[in-house]
Amino acid sequence: MTEQTDTQPPVSTAIIVDGGRVLMIRRRQREGKLLWAFPGGGIEAGESPEQAAVREVAEEVELEVKAVRVLGDRVHPNTGVHMTYVACEPISGTAGIGDADEIAEVAWVAHGEIPDYVPYGLFPKVQAYLDEALPR
Repeated sequence: MTEQTDTQPPVSTAIIVDGGRVLMIRRRQREGKLLWAFPGGGIEAGESPEQAAVREVAEEVELEVKAVRVLGDRVHPNTGVHMTYVACEPISGTAGIGDADEIAEVAWVAHGEIPDYVPYGLFPKVQAYLDEALPR
């Protein structure tokens, strides 16, 4: 993992595909240009990116998931935060707003709708995964 040089902890983000759609959330506070994003948050001390993704999904959208594999990591070009992207599968529950102070809305997004939610494009490794996982 890349060393963090500022006070912002590294972030783990869950890429959850179910029923031919990917789960996205709209945060109440914008993160730079970001309005819609994948569920996720800061990696806590002693936590792996996979563990953080699973925990954050449970907290933010009340969905139980299992981490399948890490898709990749990078420093996000819009926020400057070190991000790890984790493919996850739903185990139980229905996605909803688990943290109303932080999350304004959840949406299951079809492949062709992704540019409407993320007009500047996705991290190429996430896009490649969704190109395979989602019907077009």
